[in-house]
Amino acid sequence: MSAHEQTSPNGWRVFHATGRAPAVPPRLPEPPPWRRFRGEPLQPTPPDDPQAAQRRLGPGDITPQLGPDEIDIVNAALLLRRPLLITGPPGVGKSTLAYLISRELGLGRVLEWNIVSRTALRDGLYVHDAMGRAQAIAAWQAGLRDAAALETGDEDLTEAAVNTGLASRDRQLPPFLGDFITLGPLGTALLPYDRPRVLLVDELDKSDIDLPNDLLHVLENGSYDVPELVRDAADTARVHTSDPGGHALVRGGRVECREFPVVVITSNGEREFPAAFRRRCLPLEMRTPTREQLLAMVEGHLGTRPQGTEDLVNLFVQRVQAGGTHSLDQLLNAVQMTTAGGFQADGDGRKLVEMLLRDLAKGR
Repeated sequence: MSAHEQTSPNGWRVFHATGRAPAVPPRLPEPPPWRRFRGEPLQPTPPDDPQAAQRRLGPGDITPQLGPDEIDIVNAALLLRRPLLITGPPGVGKSTLAYLISRELGLGRVLEWNIVSRTALRDGLYVHDAMGRAQAIAAWQAGLRDAAALETGDEDLTEAAVNTGLASRDRQLPPFLGDFITLGPLGTALLPYDRPRVLLVDELDKSDIDLPNDLLHVLENGSYDVPELVRDAADTARVHTSDPGGHALVRGGRVECREFPVVVITSNGEREFPAAFRRRCLPLEMRTPTREQLLAMVEGHLGTRPQGTEDLVNLFVQRVQAGGTHSLDQLLNAVQMTTAGGFQADGDGRKLVEMLLRDLAKGR
């Protein structure tokens, strides 16, 4: 980091891949005029989830896996308010980058949207529990009938209403539509916060062929409508979010961000994306870490460098260089296993280590 970057309050680089939580979250650079949004009402500060970050990053210091060019791409995405499209082989830490950015910039809990072949855009935006709402309306209407029975003096209905407790005044309140709507990870990330949320869209290449194109409007405009709320008579609705126990106010059935979220999209390179989608993203390719980086990562996750770690790392590097498909999780599992009390890494133990470091491309 240059002296100018350290001292200038307006330096455009705010991310340096250190992974250290800041004492005071840095101020992000101003967005370009065409990426400014004015969503409202402003939502409360989202919760943090340090345990999830520790599971992804480990308790120790982070070993930089990104070079200067890659760090500049991340900073460009932050400045331009554009999604990052991260490619690379499985297990090299693509999804971990979202947690690294969140911790270093103090952006709170990472929202995860894990993509499968059946995932549709609406799954990421919101879910409407229509069945639950219909049941609640039926129960509310039953409560109204029981309350009417109390007023008219029908003895049979009055006794039933009292016994079931449906005659209370609270039972006469209609169910609110917002109680049956839950915003998905993408929908929650686009709420109007004063600082951007971090959204991890994991393995987009596994999606249906239409999903990348369906995302174009949302990624461009930073907003979406909830038709059920648009048609509702109430001007404002209180809905559930993807944060545990979280709620948000939605006005007029429309959600628009105030700060465009930090969107990290990962891909294993199993398919090509449309040009219109790629135009809205900044590409970043991640490569397998070097031997020195792998040793430091093991030490960062385990808090120490157990005996035999270097031999396992050397074996792991040899297999990756031979063209095999391997994940960093495999290396961590093998090191953890060999440090277990009484485990012997020879004989039958050697077979177990071989299984842990197997080539994932061979199917077993």
